[in-house]
Amino acid sequence: MNVFDVITMGRIGVDLYPLQVGVALADVTTFGRFLGGSATNVAVAAARHGRRTAVITRTGADPFGTFIHRALTELGVDDRYVRPVPGLPTPITFCEVFPPDNFPLYFYRLPKAPDLVIEPDELDLTAIRTAGVFWATVTGLSQEPSRAAHHAAWAARGRRPLTVLDLDYRPMFWPSAAAARTEVARALPGVSVAVGNLEECEIAVGERDPHRAVRGLLAAGVDLAVVKQGPNGVLAGTPTETVEVPPVSVGVVNGLGAGDGFGGALCHGLLAGWPLERVLRFANAAGAIVASRLECSTAMPTTDEVESLLEVSSV
Repeated sequence: MNVFDVITMGRIGVDLYPLQVGVALADVTTFGRFLGGSATNVAVAAARHGRRTAVITRTGADPFGTFIHRALTELGVDDRYVRPVPGLPTPITFCEVFPPDNFPLYFYRLPKAPDLVIEPDELDLTAIRTAGVFWATVTGLSQEPSRAAHHAAWAARGRRPLTVLDLDYRPMFWPSAAAARTEVARALPGVSVAVGNLEECEIAVGERDPHRAVRGLLAAGVDLAVVKQGPNGVLAGTPTETVEVPPVSVGVVNGLGAGDGFGGALCHGLLAGWPLERVLRFANAAGAIVASRLECSTAMPTTDEVESLLEVSSV
């Protein structure tokens, strides 16, 4: 039986990011092509820390789908659960890059993203059950049959430790914030870890204050709540412990993907059994490194790179 350290499930696609920083998309003339999608980036990030990872997702039966399989293999992510969906194109995503804090995203996921047509009966439930971490995102709850597949995966896990829900709320994927809040409320009792920024916590539990958000997520049933506060660092809580760590200062090039770098590093630290403060400091530094680079997936740092930044920032 193949046991993965980390299995993620959700978005995948091709990022077409401008190679000209500070230029409006209408005026950009050169782009870089990168593997993308939040759940996919987390799998890549965890693989960079030596973890055996796989992603459950779908692509189009097109050249971009071929590129995705090749990129996953090159980046150390098992692609056995990545399959094509006839008739649907592989999603592409454009962004604009205006450092330090303005990075508009433009998703092309029509008529429907292949990663939203994962069927429950297609899942390898044994692999999901036995994975050290199972990481899913709120986007996967936005449409059927993906929604049913996520609940089938959580039922197979039985709330075992390190069943993670990335709150990853993207308003353009939902008919309303209320609809997202309803689905997140249904999902939280089936997971043991929740991770999100302040806006996402407000969608999940109606609280934007970080300490109240942690309490709200714990009350919803999770064992660990992690609240990313941007320039104010990260707050996390369990029923018996609360930890807050400051941000790591870097020159920001592109903030997109930093949360996924944080997520992959979080998986690594939790699997290693580190104290919560060490986990958060490591994940924070990993996210900061990604923010200092243009792309997402190929920007994910190695363990040595993260440790080096932590050494420098502690001086």
